[in-house]
Amino acid sequence: MTRWGLTIPLLGVPLPEHAAIVRALPDLGYTDVWSAETNGTDAFTPLALAAAWEPTLRLGTAIVPVYTRGPALIAMSAASLAAAAPGRFVLGLGASSPVIVGDWNGIPFEQPFRRTRDVLRTTNALLGGERVTGDFDTISVHRFKLDKAPDPKPMVLVAALRAQMLRLAGRESDGAILNWLAAHDVAQCLAELHAGAGADADPEVVARIFVCPTDDADYARSLGRTLFASYLTVPAYAAFHDWLGRGERLKPMHDAWAAGDRKGAAAAVPDDVVDELVVHGTPHACREQVQAYADAGVKTPVMMLLPTPDGPANLDLLRDLGPVA
Repeated sequence: MTRWGLTIPLLGVPLPEHAAIVRALPDLGYTDVWSAETNGTDAFTPLALAAAWEPTLRLGTAIVPVYTRGPALIAMSAASLAAAAPGRFVLGLGASSPVIVGDWNGIPFEQPFRRTRDVLRTTNALLGGERVTGDFDTISVHRFKLDKAPDPKPMVLVAALRAQMLRLAGRESDGAILNWLAAHDVAQCLAELHAGAGADADPEVVARIFVCPTDDADYARSLGRTLFASYLTVPAYAAFHDWLGRGERLKPMHDAWAAGDRKGAAAAVPDDVVDELVVHGTPHACREQVQAYADAGVKTPVMMLLPTPDGPANLDLLRDLGPVA
């Protein structure tokens, strides 16, 4: 079964006004709502509200950074949401970025693989009801146990880009969360995920897909270029797209960014790269492009709706983008 997800909150829609939208989603074919955490809402609050508004949707974080909260607090928040939505909550963990962790929160962004691994292992143990004591490579936890471990234990996923993190996700979590990739990139990521998980495993695969539902291609490409200059210049994403084979096509963007030319960096992104990484077109065309990710092996495509000239998303648009349209 392919699930069909939506990122909340929707851009331009106040959080309290999501109640009617969230309640309508199952009838439109949506199975999931997933949160993000950058400089807007935190990862947990929108999902807590969604759990109260609608009793069937699966709720997921994509992602909770492993630096900005300790593992005990992550486990407590996850256990609370799992209690509010039994069997319907998925905890997504990830390294985040030097800007979010270091520049905005004043926490050194060091050893991201090891930090993710340590927090994943610790959080998994805590959610399983264990008492954790230990000094790990990047964290220390002494004699912490949840007052009440969630039953059932929620799935825990890892945001993963390249081979090492994808194999960790397959080996030690319930699956991976992918981001900023094209449908034809999915196979390369799945090969590493399954290499970690083993032949008999069936890991969850979630992908956040940036969708700009407008047939104004110039608008969508201009918006995409601006986003790329902010996101794809982050070292982890730059390395990811080198790994995927886009290094040469994105080199002019990286060179301009390194020289301090932000506008030039955005302008240097080729149209074909935007078209690969940002779904755009009519709602029907967008839905078909999102389905291509599912056809490539993504079990839960999650749309991140970008602003369009027509204003914030509404139920009519969500109906047209849904799988039953």
